[in-house]
Amino acid sequence: RADDVLPGPVPVLGRLWQELVGGTLLQATGVTMARGLVGYGIAVMLGVAAGLAITRSRALRSAVGSLLTALQTLPSIAWFPLALLLFPESESAILVVVVLGAAPAIANGLLHGVDHIPPLLLRAGKVLGASGVAAYRHVILPAALPSFTAGLKQGWAFAWRGLMAGELLVVVAGRPSLGLALQVSREAGDAVALLAVMVAILIVGIAVDGLLFSPLERTVRRRWGLADAAR
Repeated sequence: RADDVLPGPVPVLGRLWQELVGGTLLQATGVTMARGLVGYGIAVMLGVAAGLAITRSRALRSAVGSLLTALQTLPSIAWFPLALLLFPESESAILVVVVLGAAPAIANGLLHGVDHIPPLLLRAGKVLGASGVAAYRHVILPAALPSFTAGLKQGWAFAWRGLMAGELLVVVAGRPSLGLALQVSREAGDAVALLAVMVAILIVGIAVDGLLFSPLERTVRRRWGLADAAR
C-alpha cells in the first residue's frame, strides 16, 4: 500500500507527538544538538584561526588558500572512513567529521570578507593610526563581519549535514540520537517513524536558523547600514 511507503501528514505528526511526549526523541535531540554545538564551536575556533593566519601571510594564502575551497567541496561522508580508522565507533569520529566539514566554510567566509574590504577604508584606518593588531580589531574584522556571518551560517549547514551522516554510521552505546533514530526506523521498515524523525530534524534546523543566524544577520546588516537589503 502507498500509505505504508509514504504515509500522510496526520500519522507522521501523530507519531512525532507520541515520540516527543513518551518516547526518546527529546533525549535523542539533546544528544545530537550537544554533539553539533561542540563540533561547531571547535570548527569556529579553528576556522577563525586559520582564516586570520592566511590573511596575514601571503605564503600561507598561496599554499593553503585553494586547499580550503577544495576541503569545503569535499563531501563530509568522505571523511568517515579515515575518522573511523582513527577513532573506531566513538564520539570523536563524529566530531572530527563535523569539524572538518564546518571549519573550511568558516575560514573561507572570513577570507572572503577580508578580501572585499574597500581599499579606501583600509587607507583611512591607516591614516587614523590603526596598524597591526589594532587594524584588525578596529577596521578589518568589523568590515569583514557581514561575509563572516554568512560563513558562520554556511559552516553550521555543513556541520549539521556531517553530523547526521555521522550518526547514521557511528552508533555509540547508551547515546540515542536523531541519526540513530533514522537508522532504526529504516531497519524496522517503519516509514511513519522515519518521516517523524525527519520532520524533527527539519524543525531543529529551522529553529537554529530562526533563533540564532537570522537575528545575527539582521543585526549585522542593520549595524552596517544594509537594513534595506535585509527586508
